[in-house]
Amino acid sequence: MMNAEISKHAVDILLVEDRREDAELALMALKKYNLVNSVEWVKDGEDALEYIFAEGRYQERNIMDRPKVILLDLKMPKVDGIEVLRKIRSDYRVKSIPVVILTTSQEEQDILNAYNLNVNAYMLKPVEFSGFVEAIKSMGFFWILLNQRPY
Repeated sequence: MMNAEISKHAVDILLVEDRREDAELALMALKKYNLVNSVEWVKDGEDALEYIFAEGRYQERNIMDRPKVILLDLKMPKVDGIEVLRKIRSDYRVKSIPVVILTTSQEEQDILNAYNLNVNAYMLKPVEFSGFVEAIKSMGFFWILLNQRPY
């Protein structure tokens, strides 16, 4: 169980999304339904790995201040979502963090790769605004409020 010193610095959601429009919609939906206290938005897989592993510009962060869930896009510059997921699942310090893929990719290989790396959920981004907001609301409600974590 995490102690108070660690958990007071943890974010609820790490949003890994390179498209500003999608990130802003997700942030708006999460705020609208009061689902999280804090969200950290990083714009590519390289930044996500630095954040998760407390390296680079995030080196002052405690690696044990884990997000409650990571929302991860697949198709990103520098490091793609599958590689980010692979690195998360291969490190004992962070491998238990729930990871939800939130993407436009319906490619069977992407879905198989994600599940072979033990992704917790694979969600398609709805095209229309109301569908996107509803998907974020449902995801946030489950992963932030209902899901029980081992730490």
